[in-house]
Amino acid sequence: MNPVTPTRSAVLELREERRALQEGHAFLDEKCLLLAAEMVRGLRRYEALRREFRGAQQAAQAALEAALARHGLQGLQVYPPALPAEARLEVASRPLLGIALQEAALAGPLSAACKPLQRSPEAEACREAFAELLRRAAALAALAGNLERLLAEYRRASRRARALQDVLLPELAQTLHDAETRIEEMEQEEAVWFRRRA
Repeated sequence: MNPVTPTRSAVLELREERRALQEGHAFLDEKCLLLAAEMVRGLRRYEALRREFRGAQQAAQAALEAALARHGLQGLQVYPPALPAEARLEVASRPLLGIALQEAALAGPLSAACKPLQRSPEAEACREAFAELLRRAAALAALAGNLERLLAEYRRASRRARALQDVLLPELAQTLHDAETRIEEMEQEEAVWFRRRA
């Protein structure tokens, strides 16, 4: 910190600055707790969505195997895929402590590009299973992005709180102590000087 001229007004300013820094530290501490709580909620939801996604992934794999068994690789390659032409990604955003938390959903049909020449229940089930996988991936991706943003903000707030606690507040306390000590010394010197003059 810059050297402070030891005056009563400087000491009052330093005390006010210390109080403001302590309030800032308390705010950052509380912010870290709120962010951590939101991350825990998000992680629980992420784990649930990821389990559902893995189940959908296994169902899609089973449907793909059944379609491959029926049509073969070449037959399945020419089967019209589900296209997201009419589907749209709907994103809803809500703020939390200045962080945009998003929820995403793939809305609308994922219809085939054209009608297949030889329609089969296995190929249709495969297309539907992978369309469902895509829908689940949209929600999972939005939640993963939220967790990344929350973690980045948590780290930033935590770093600032530690800087206040470990660097700025101790420096300010030392400066305040030095100024108060110097004022006491000056008052004692002045009292001694007055006694000698009297």
